[in-house]
Amino acid sequence: MTTNTAGGSGATAHAMAPAMAPGSIRVRGLSRSFGATLALAPIDLDIEPGAITGLLGPNGSGKSTLMRCLIGLVRRDAGEVWVDGLALEGDGCSIRERCTFAPGEFSLYGHMRAEAQLDWLVAGRGTEARERARQLAGELELPLRQRLRSYSHGMKRQLLFCAALGPRVPVRVLDEISEGLDPAKRGVVLELLRQEVRSGTTILLSSHHLGEVQRVCDRMIFMSGGKKLSDESADQVRARARRLIRLRFEAGTDLARVEALAAERGASARGRGEGELLLHLEAEDPRPALAALFGDASLPRPLRVEYGEPSLEDLYRDLYGEEAC
Repeated sequence: MTTNTAGGSGATAHAMAPAMAPGSIRVRGLSRSFGATLALAPIDLDIEPGAITGLLGPNGSGKSTLMRCLIGLVRRDAGEVWVDGLALEGDGCSIRERCTFAPGEFSLYGHMRAEAQLDWLVAGRGTEARERARQLAGELELPLRQRLRSYSHGMKRQLLFCAALGPRVPVRVLDEISEGLDPAKRGVVLELLRQEVRSGTTILLSSHHLGEVQRVCDRMIFMSGGKKLSDESADQVRARARRLIRLRFEAGTDLARVEALAAERGASARGRGEGELLLHLEAEDPRPALAALFGDASLPRPLRVEYGEPSLEDLYRDLYGEEAC
């Protein structure tokens, strides 16, 4: 378990990055391979302080490897990393003193009571961190007296989240923190993240769920195959999303005529599946294209029209010519 990140003795002198704001993250040429598998291609990043930056991508896209390399839990093959102005050196203990980390993959002690596991996760961070972690667990209605073998996957995630938010640090690195949570608990977690940012904390958050990231992130970094595909502001992503329309028809519908007419009216096809057509609009206003399509009574009638809320797969296919899964 790696949320307990108190640093040890024996630290050497550390190089300070020039002209870095407190709480920021800088990455230059970071790469990592596991045998013949390239897990992380050389990547450059600049994470702004006091904001939530989302890492988006399917499983295997390199998100977790990047996060673990940032804090020294996975040794990098090449590149330089600075967190809160401190260069990553050696085993990264000094970096981990300045941040907390909630891993995407984890294993907890089933025989332990949740309160004991929570205390262990924040050990070395001080009394305030332990009290705050327990307070957050109370807000999430976690039964701390129960043993962890009785906890669901989502409840264990919430316990890790409480441990990651307990200590007062400038940077938090959270890997798939909302996986397995029901919508109500996910909303509570996202609101707690907003509160953290308002207090000046820098958060790097990974997910493969576009909707929740859109709700809280200021920036979004799209990854696939260990590579950074794009780095955009939330406003840029929302503007792109407003140009996407998904039409759903009965299975077996011939979509060729729909696609051809859409192209004439400024809506090019970006993807086609069984009874589904993804269109990209030339303009943000969907009404002219929709009027042209639905005004032709000879075309098949769609069963459903989805606009402005694309999936992560839709964005990958539309923007980058990539499949997200």
